[in-house]
Amino acid sequence: MLNERYEIELDSSYLEFEFDSIGPKGTIKKVVQYSETNLKDLYNLGFGDKNKSSKRIDDLAITNNGDSQKVLATVALTVFIFTEYYHNASVMAIGTTSARTRPYRMGITNNLQAIENDFNIYGLKNDDWEKFVKNVDYDAFLVERKK
Repeated sequence: MLNERYEIELDSSYLEFEFDSIGPKGTIKKVVQYSETNLKDLYNLGFGDKNKSSKRIDDLAITNNGDSQKVLATVALTVFIFTEYYHNASVMAIGTTSARTRPYRMGITNNLQAIENDFNIYGLKNDDWEKFVKNVDYDAFLVERKK
């Protein structure tokens, strides 16, 4: 996770983070939100562009701002910060489409050694969680901070 990252703003609950993607399409506000699920200590990572009118996450927007690695590294930074505050939390991430899940897998694969220093990471395959393995297509990802 040594990639260049954007500066983030976070709310006092450590559940919402914002940053600006800066590139050829201009400055685009991005939002990362952590929401509790119905399972104890399991949070969903929501991510996307901030809709200017509704102020909600648009997780279907296609930005193509030329900074996807920097954006992904910034999202990963929020996981570090979030799990420092919520020590027992597990974080699940899934793209709204398989095409949007792929960048998560690529980011994890490219930084697996660094990630495994601090986190256990799992992939969802055929409705079962398994230890993350490179070059396997997963439907979702789960990370938990090592204790």
